[in-house]
Amino acid sequence: MGFLLLINGGFMFLSALLSFLYNDGIYGSLVTSGAIVSFVGLLMLFLNKNHDKQINKREGYLVVVLGWIAMILSGTIPYILTDTIDGFSNILFETTSGFTATGATIINDVEILPEGILFWRSITHWLGGMGMIVFAIAILPLLGIGGMQLFNAESPGPSTDKLHPRITDTAKRLWLIYVSYTFIETIFLQLAGMSFFDAINHSMSNIASGGFSTKNASLGHWNSNPLIQYIVIFFMFLAGTNFVLSYFGFKFNFKKIFNDEEFKTYSLSILGFTFFIAVIVYFNSDFLLMYENHFERIEGVFRHSLFQVVSIITTTGFVTADYTSWGPLLLLIFFGMMFLGGSAGSTSGGFKIMRHLLIIRNGILQFKKILHPHAIIPLRYNKSSVSTEITHNILGFFIVYMLSFMIGTIVFALLGLDFESALGVSASSLGNVGPSIGLYGPMNTFFELPLLAKWWASFLMLLGRLELFTVLIVFTPYFWSKR
Repeated sequence: MGFLLLINGGFMFLSALLSFLYNDGIYGSLVTSGAIVSFVGLLMLFLNKNHDKQINKREGYLVVVLGWIAMILSGTIPYILTDTIDGFSNILFETTSGFTATGATIINDVEILPEGILFWRSITHWLGGMGMIVFAIAILPLLGIGGMQLFNAESPGPSTDKLHPRITDTAKRLWLIYVSYTFIETIFLQLAGMSFFDAINHSMSNIASGGFSTKNASLGHWNSNPLIQYIVIFFMFLAGTNFVLSYFGFKFNFKKIFNDEEFKTYSLSILGFTFFIAVIVYFNSDFLLMYENHFERIEGVFRHSLFQVVSIITTTGFVTADYTSWGPLLLLIFFGMMFLGGSAGSTSGGFKIMRHLLIIRNGILQFKKILHPHAIIPLRYNKSSVSTEITHNILGFFIVYMLSFMIGTIVFALLGLDFESALGVSASSLGNVGPSIGLYGPMNTFFELPLLAKWWASFLMLLGRLELFTVLIVFTPYFWSKR
């Protein structure tokens, strides 16, 4: 945790440097923030320099949960010292949304914020996207602790493919890809017409599957520049793809990518939803009134449909249009897509495509077993048999996920939200999606959310980001028992 705070403090100093370069007036406050967090991190390291570095699986989960809480709480300090957000509840919501790469915001006018704070918001996305614990393992092998326990507890998705026998080397490869994508997208967005500041901020948010923008209209600010939006779509898609497949792509092993069943399902789902939504929008929406000719209408409807579909499925949360105004059928479809999630091993939140695929196949398998009760028919994924343990884990995850969503909805309703908004905020927070439906749709912020609802949403964001079990297991009695 001391190492994690040092990382946080270091990036606060980086924000201070950018603040100094842009002369936005908050340079001193950001330096103070970095100094406070770094001092606490160094103090923790010094006081525990002779600790036992071997940890078991139970302690690994605890370190991950406490590590994330420590990063979130320390991440509130720049907002507090710069006085850019009023009220600790609002600050906690914004910071949690940042580190969990949810992208929901309580800020009604982000364009008046100093550049240093906007940069810090994007950094919280970028650190949380691939996971701060993985980051620590990648660059700080001095941790000397059971890296696999931390990696498994923190990494999103039902499985974690290793690119190298040593977990530190795997984490380094994943972070190298992550950093490379960030810089490549920044360059592309600049070439397409964005300023460097806007480009680096949106790249960090995008690769993390976050959603924080430097503009009030999000990517809708660039509706007159389709190239920028297509670049963002492409990198949203990459960020929602298993980063292990990106590694194979850099190795020119494209056969491995196109044979991956999750990747095929993920890609076809995006294309299928986009086509269906584009057809309905084209024939049944006033959205077309902004376009002058037939070609512009077709391209515009396709682009906006594709953008919203990729953004919601990958849980990125950028928007270019108000999908809640496209009719009740499409509103229901977008709400359903909040439960899809991207690929396992990506920076996306949500349920994950792989889990959906295995649950559906397991259901079909039960029909076969009814007809052939004595046959041994294994559940297969990527031409390999899936163990019963993994199947039970995924089914258990599905039950806990839906229970968490329902309980989340009930609590939001008790706190004063209407039915549609309660459903949307619960699904969006737990799935780390960002934009919701109802009163908290893509064109609105979460500023009007009741105070206790902001705390509850923050808890759901952390719960969803750490894949439920990592957080919930800490609340079970047998986690603390000595057996």
